[in-house]
Amino acid sequence: MSGALNNIYNNVSYALYLHSVEMARLQEQTITGSRINRPSDDPSCSYRVVTLNSQERSLGNYINNLSETVGTLELSSTVIQGIQSALTETKVLLTQVIGGIYNEETRERAAERINDTLEQVVSLANTKHIGQYLFGGNNTTSAPYLAERTNGEITGVTYQGSLENRDIEVASGIKSSAFHVGYDTFHSDDRSDPVFLGDTGAKTGTGTSNLRGDTWLTVTGSAGNYTLSIDDGLSTFNTDGTDTNLAITDSMTGKILYVDTTEINSTGVDLVSVPGTYDIFNTLVSIRDMLKNERELSGAQLRELQDNSLVALEEINELLVQAEVSVGSKIGFLDNLKESLKELKYNAEDEATLLQEADIAQIAIDLSRLEVLYQMSLSIAGRLMSVSLLDFLR
Repeated sequence: MSGALNNIYNNVSYALYLHSVEMARLQEQTITGSRINRPSDDPSCSYRVVTLNSQERSLGNYINNLSETVGTLELSSTVIQGIQSALTETKVLLTQVIGGIYNEETRERAAERINDTLEQVVSLANTKHIGQYLFGGNNTTSAPYLAERTNGEITGVTYQGSLENRDIEVASGIKSSAFHVGYDTFHSDDRSDPVFLGDTGAKTGTGTSNLRGDTWLTVTGSAGNYTLSIDDGLSTFNTDGTDTNLAITDSMTGKILYVDTTEINSTGVDLVSVPGTYDIFNTLVSIRDMLKNERELSGAQLRELQDNSLVALEEINELLVQAEVSVGSKIGFLDNLKESLKELKYNAEDEATLLQEADIAQIAIDLSRLEVLYQMSLSIAGRLMSVSLLDFLR
C-alpha cells in the first residue's frame, strides 16, 4: 500500500512539474519575445542563429571597409580633378603667352602664377585623409612628394612614396586599393627617344638615356673642343666632335644622356625633351623657368619650347584623365558591391530574426491550453491524493 501511494505521488508530482516547466518556458518567450533564449531551447536553430550572427558581423565589417574605401577614393577623385583644373589653367595661360598676349614684363607675372600653381599641385599631391597620405601607395605615413627648393622656389619634386598598392579586403576574397601610387598617377611612363630643341646641332646618341621630362643641355667651347653639361656646369664632358654616343651624366641625379656630337656646330643651350616621361611637377617647373627666360633664349627658341610645353601638358592631362576614369570605375564597382553586401546582411538578419522570434499568438493559445490542462491536472491530483485506507478496504 505504501509503495502504491508513493508511486501515485511521484507520478503526479512529476506531471505537474512538467506542466509548470512548459508554462514557464512559454511565459519567458512571451516576456522576451524570443523563441530561443538559451542553446538548449533548440540546439539546431541555436547553431544556425550563431552562424548567421557571425555572418552579419563579418558583412558589417566589410561594409564599413567599403564605406571608408569609397570615401577615400572620392577624395582622391576630387584631388585629381583639382589638379586637372590647375593644369587647364596653365594650358590657357601658356596659349595666351604663345598668342602674344603677354609681353616680357607680363610673362614674369605669368611665371609667378605658374609657381603658385606648382605649389598648389604639390600640396594636393600630398593630401592626407584620416592621417594617411592618399598618393603614397603602400606607404601612407609620410608625404609622397618632396619639394627641393632654391631661394624659396621649388626647383624639383621627387617621389618618395611606395611603388606598391595598399590593398584592403572589402569582401571575402576581394581586395581593392584605396591609396594610389603617386608615381603611376602623376608620372607618364611611355619613354620615347630624346628630342633636342635648340641650335647647337647636338642629336640623340645610340645609347638608351634614362633622363625624364625636360633637361637643359649646355654646349660651350669651340669646334674640336666642345664641353657639354646637363647640370649647369657642375660636371662637364669634353668632345672633339667625333663622338656618336657620348654619355653625359647629371652629378646630382646620376641620370645619363647619350649625345651624338658629330653635328654640333655652335655653342648654346638646348632643351632636351623625352616624350612619354613627363610628370606634372617638373613640367610646371620647366614652364615657369622658361617664362622667366633666365637663360636668355631667343624668341624663336622660346616659341619652340612653349609649343613643346603644351605637348607635355597634354600628355600629363591624358594621364590624369585615365586616373580619373579608373577611380570613377572603382567607386562604381565598390558602391555596387556595398549594396550587395547590405542585401546579404539584411537577409542574414531577417533569417536570424525569424528563427529566434516567438509567435506570440501561438504562444498565447498554447499557454491557455496548458493552463487548462494544469488546472485539470491539479483537480485530478487532488482526488488521487485524497485516497484513504477505507478506499483500499472496499
